[in-house]
Amino acid sequence: MKDKKFWNVRIHILVLLSLCLVLTLLLWSGNKIVFFAALAVVLIYGVLLLLGLRNMGRQINTLLSAEAQRLSGSDREALQNFPLPTIVVTGRREIVWYNDLFRERVLDGRDTLGTSLDTITTAKLPDFCRTEGLQITYRGRIHRVTGMHVKEGETGLYNLYFTDITQLTRDAELYHMTRPSVMLVMLDNYSDMMQQSRESEKSRIIGAIDSSLEDFIGRMTTSFIKRYEGDKFLMVVEERHLEKIIEGRFAILDEVRRIETNGSTPVTLSIGVGRGEETLAQSEASARQALDMALGRGGDQAAIKNQSQYEFYGGVSKGVEKRTKVKSRIVANALSELIETADHVLVMGHKFGDLDCVGAAVGMATAVRSLGKQAEVVIDREKNLANILIDMVTRDGNNNLFIDPDEAKFGITPETLLIICDTHTQNLLESAEVYERCKTVVVIDHHRKMVNHIDNAVIFYHEPYASSASEMVTELIQYMGDHCRISSVAAQALLSGIMLDTRNFVLKTGVRTFEAAAYLRRIGADTIVVRKLFSSSLDSYQRKTRIVNAAQIYKTCAVAESDFSSEDMRVVAPQAADELLGIDGVDGSFVLYDAGGTINISARSMGAINVQLIMEKMGGGGHHTMAGAQIRNVEMEKAKQMLLESIDQYFKEKG
Repeated sequence: MKDKKFWNVRIHILVLLSLCLVLTLLLWSGNKIVFFAALAVVLIYGVLLLLGLRNMGRQINTLLSAEAQRLSGSDREALQNFPLPTIVVTGRREIVWYNDLFRERVLDGRDTLGTSLDTITTAKLPDFCRTEGLQITYRGRIHRVTGMHVKEGETGLYNLYFTDITQLTRDAELYHMTRPSVMLVMLDNYSDMMQQSRESEKSRIIGAIDSSLEDFIGRMTTSFIKRYEGDKFLMVVEERHLEKIIEGRFAILDEVRRIETNGSTPVTLSIGVGRGEETLAQSEASARQALDMALGRGGDQAAIKNQSQYEFYGGVSKGVEKRTKVKSRIVANALSELIETADHVLVMGHKFGDLDCVGAAVGMATAVRSLGKQAEVVIDREKNLANILIDMVTRDGNNNLFIDPDEAKFGITPETLLIICDTHTQNLLESAEVYERCKTVVVIDHHRKMVNHIDNAVIFYHEPYASSASEMVTELIQYMGDHCRISSVAAQALLSGIMLDTRNFVLKTGVRTFEAAAYLRRIGADTIVVRKLFSSSLDSYQRKTRIVNAAQIYKTCAVAESDFSSEDMRVVAPQAADELLGIDGVDGSFVLYDAGGTINISARSMGAINVQLIMEKMGGGGHHTMAGAQIRNVEMEKAKQMLLESIDQYFKEKG
């Protein structure tokens, strides 16, 4: 069909008529007779033009209808009687025809024949021809527009069909905003707080907590809260209220933390939210998983599970140490039963194992052997950070204690027990193949819980408040029976792990940490020998000093990047990060170095900054005072810029 150029002449007529009036008025200063004669002519002709304009729409409609006659009779009749508002436009977006339903329901009785489709929508015509069409808003109504292209002439015609989905969209939005989500709230240190407080203090603290939670939920008129245990609450909130809670970054965490107690330990909450599930039962199950994740990351934070995705808020305070060892005893008994039924035990840590990882593995493997079972530590002796410890254990007559991952996987049977120490994520394991071949798995770890954690463990012993995996293994050994004994060398290995992660009993050290160290000392651990495990060569010390000298201070954080590489960078970089914390005014330190094309970041803090949250923004993790990240396929300068942006975001969220 050949395109016609339809344009509106109304504006031109009105402009010419106005010009004539202006010229006529100019005659007033000249000949008055000519002025009145010209004025009469202009007025009469103007009235005739205005009357003609009234019929302009009808004349244009007749012209365009004649153009539309090129459509076949059956097509035209089908379009006219089509049960949806329908419009026909050319490839140049000129409106050439529409049915009565379109005029009534879309145009509200107006006529737009001959005008451009841009008066209705600026969307591209081919986009309407997709299966799902396009959603547009016009004159306060929402339409789903689908199209069909008819190839005729140079550009062809487009038939567009409008479906009014205004009410459907509003109902869908209302459904989404009123969809309920389940929140489970738990007081992190309820039992310890009750034991330490006097009766009068208990009532005041519990009343303050209840009041804060009731005020928090009271601001949401369609939500409710119910206490279902002494330290646990159930909340059901609508999506619109949950969005406001998220915008406020769960301010209730800060409100409860400000409640005064008679001890040094503040009141903190852990919150798990199940969001976006099909049923309330599924939301409640997701909320439980989210609460476990929040507790596993140290508490004092909120975790949202939106189907398979997790979001975290808060987590600014340290994990609270649990003083009771009941859980350790229960886990030790269960672990002893698994060891008893296993024909072979493998103990494995994370890649590039450090003193804590290897020390915990050595301690656990030695304990298993004392129970009469075969046990080995799976480790790559070429790629680890604890060779000095491995050599010390080997010299003590444990030549067959360590086994290479490639060798270990061939001895695995259905009754083999795998004990994983100092990590709980699959992508950090020393050997993923060994893990996949073992049917029975036990996890012992103290790092804050990650989203991709091992989910098939028979025992998942996870204590984020513990100083180290070595401390946890030491506690378990004490409850694994009278026949469970470890050598003095194994005790020294465990003590070295505790000293590494606490930085010689300075950070994250609780009562149970000293009790574990005292037990190890009692069974023969030599602190002088352990201290020598931390010694380094002169070259390593010089490399560490070189990194420290290159540091820059950024928002109370020391950031240093290494301009060199060496075989011991995985040891030197963390040591340099520790050294940077000794600078006045530095609350956190970050050391970046290149390891085989991957930028590694070693992060440390004294507790004032949660380096785990900063590293998680870069795809890493760890815990409050010690974390790290690996960034692939980026240059050093880009990685540093990403780190600075993560630090900025952390301080912005922290407020």
